[in-house]
Amino acid sequence: MRGPETPIRLFDLSGKSALVVGATGAFGRVASRALGAAGARVVLAGGNESLLERVGTEVKALGAGVVTVNRRPETAEDADAMVAAAVEAFGGLDLLVIASGTNDPAPIVDMGAERWDTVLDANLRGPWLACRAAGKQMIAQGRGGKAVLLSSTRGRLGHPAGYSAYCASKSAVDGLTRALACEWGRHGITVNAIGPTVFRSGLTGWMFAEEGPGKAVQDGMLSRIPLGRLGEPEDLVGALIFLLSPASDFCTGQVIYVDGGYTAG
Repeated sequence: MRGPETPIRLFDLSGKSALVVGATGAFGRVASRALGAAGARVVLAGGNESLLERVGTEVKALGAGVVTVNRRPETAEDADAMVAAAVEAFGGLDLLVIASGTNDPAPIVDMGAERWDTVLDANLRGPWLACRAAGKQMIAQGRGGKAVLLSSTRGRLGHPAGYSAYCASKSAVDGLTRALACEWGRHGITVNAIGPTVFRSGLTGWMFAEEGPGKAVQDGMLSRIPLGRLGEPEDLVGALIFLLSPASDFCTGQVIYVDGGYTAG
């Protein structure tokens, strides 16, 4: 049995080697800064090279070791390269954060298979490839590890506005989370997911407007959120650090909803 821990030590990531996939997105950016501030050494992977370097500079300013990899997990080679960068720079990989994803809403009768594939590739295939590459490394190391995937309240709830691809992809992320938690538990690797409701990002910024179509969508969302506001990327950081730190060593296979109470109703 592990001895008593101070609260600060329970959430300490000092010396851990972390990979953030999708580091240039709204959640990926705050996740990268939070990991650096918590003491981790961080590999940042993303497809937007200029923004990736900007995020890298922000994390370095916190005193963290940083390596950038200008790739998305579109192929096995991409995912393997991200993990290899962590091994080369920091001697291994302890923490994986999947922060990437997309949406392309349309009624199913108007959505071509190519659009479906694009959403499923970004939200499920890419995370699956990244998990496979990271899992190989963590298992070989024999020292455990932690993975956090990005789900959504839409993995649990449907939506009338053409979300057949998005909801299906996020439900699959939940299933992947549970399957890997069972598969990797004997290796000491925990796998969990964060399920936000709408939070401010490049995809959702229009929903934060004070007038126009976005205002109507916002009002509809707020009528179901007990805390009375939409989310910010920073709202996800507390759950992320919990799931990556020793504080969550006996937590695996879970989807933690950070949604202002949206799924409570």
